[in-house]
Amino acid sequence: MSGGVDSSVAAWLMKRDGFDCSCAYMKLHILAADSDSDARAAAGRLDIPYYVFDFSEVFKSKVVNRFIETYREGRTPNPCVDCNNNVKFGSFQENAMRLGMDFIATGHYARVEYSAGGRYLLKKGLDKSKDQSYVLYLLSQKQLSLTKFPLGAFSKNQVREFALDIGLENAQKRESQDICFVPGGDYVSFIEKSVGKPASKGRFTDTEGRDLGENKGIINYTIGQRRGLGLAMPYPPYVLELNASENIVVVGRNEELFSKTLIAHNINLIPFDRLENSLRAYVKIRYNQREQPATVHQTDADTLRIEFDEPQRAIAKGQAAVIYDGDVIIGGGTIS
Repeated sequence: MSGGVDSSVAAWLMKRDGFDCSCAYMKLHILAADSDSDARAAAGRLDIPYYVFDFSEVFKSKVVNRFIETYREGRTPNPCVDCNNNVKFGSFQENAMRLGMDFIATGHYARVEYSAGGRYLLKKGLDKSKDQSYVLYLLSQKQLSLTKFPLGAFSKNQVREFALDIGLENAQKRESQDICFVPGGDYVSFIEKSVGKPASKGRFTDTEGRDLGENKGIINYTIGQRRGLGLAMPYPPYVLELNASENIVVVGRNEELFSKTLIAHNINLIPFDRLENSLRAYVKIRYNQREQPATVHQTDADTLRIEFDEPQRAIAKGQAAVIYDGDVIIGGGTIS
């Protein structure tokens, strides 16, 4: 129970459907505005027993520190994937089971179904504009078996209507678009404050290794970036590569950002344990991208090679490549 409209309505739907519910707030002390007042009020309105789980340490070690180190390594982190896998469906789910619960329910827009083949499937939420399956692709069969997504069959507008009908004070609560522990989205300042020093300056080069001037430190740049480079070039320069070991930012032309192939590790497959043959599917390489047609190959126990039909722009190491077959999430991995 975060205190937002989604988790509050998820709790109400579970109770409406006959489940004996309790709710719990995740206290994460690194958050600037870590208050459970909205969550406590919603639980009171729904007449549901209320707990507070303190996950400050696991959140810091498995989400925040990983976020910082990934940027410092010249890759692009995906903290929502890490939080879901390690905190919400890790520590939170484990605590719920210790308290004697049969399932956890969250306010994610996704669905879980049990297939005729004896596997739990993760599916998109019916409201495609709110679907959150991309950040849930790492969930295991055990995690899925213990999870309910009551909002998966509804649109966001329907969820707000439910909240208004039952008199929830948070019915019109605004959604945050920022990373929860980086208010305002200024992740560079957050990282510098966390490590206690400013980013070390480095050099810009082109693809031939020619020195083009000083950069502000690789955490200030992302693959595909155009603005803020401060380079006078005969063509518009874009960030092509981040070399953390030498603190070099490689720039080049926009057309050099396109690639048809990626390699992914730390993989998870949901409908089956291993991909025995090449698979025709659709793949997303970032949260807000539309799925793109591709052929997926599993080359060893923890490696996927994905070949797109058309070149994709700005494939970034550290992001998730998530594989879809219609509404069903096949799985995915971390782009390496």
